Amino acid sequence: MEGDETMTALPDDGWLCAHPPPGRVRLFSMPSARDQYTVEDWLKLPEIEERIELVDGSFLVSPMPGYDHAIAAKRLLSILDDARPQDCEVVETGNLQVGEDGLIPDIVVGRSEAMLSGVTRLSSSSVTCVVEIVSPGLGARRRHYDMKPPKYAAGGIPFFMRVELQGDPAPRVEVFRLGAHGYELLAEAKAGDTLTVDLPFRIAFDPAALTGSRR
Repeated sequence: MEGDETMTALPDDGWLCAHPPPGRVRLFSMPSARDQYTVEDWLKLPEIEERIELVDGSFLVSPMPGYDHAIAAKRLLSILDDARPQDCEVVETGNLQVGEDGLIPDIVVGRSEAMLSGVTRLSSSSVTCVVEIVSPGLGARRRHYDMKPPKYAAGGIPFFMRVELQGDPAPRVEVFRLGAHGYELLAEAKAGDTLTVDLPFRIAFDPAALTGSRR
């Protein structure tokens, strides 16, 4: 039908020249430019879809994770929440100050007293464990393997958990404990195995539970 042809027609080059797409615009006001941003600058940023972290005085922007990432985070949070003692709380994402950096782990396990006090940022001294779920891409892998773990270790966080959803075998979960020279591998398991570890509360689960359809 004629009406259908009009609805599906694409604009020609002349129309695009007369109506160029808008340039990229800033959706919020950034703090005044300076050599390095501070945690206070970071906390003033509004909530947007992207995840913004403060690393070495610069803002690091990451896109929203994929649905497989979000599902794995939700399921792991449930496992941790079911196992936690009363003096701990478990949350998905959250502002975490580690030294002069402002980081946003995928999951934070911390002391109930600090997490229920109404704060908008948590100090690393109040945290027992942080979890990072590795996103696709070289930059994301560098953050989850090379950049963030040493910072969590420097902040004195006793345990670090990393979940790998890509590659073979996957999903794979690694748990690290803080030692004299940084994080040391405490336990690891792939789909089909059982990961059993104390954080310091005990958890035991098959990494396969983090992905795939529920049965």
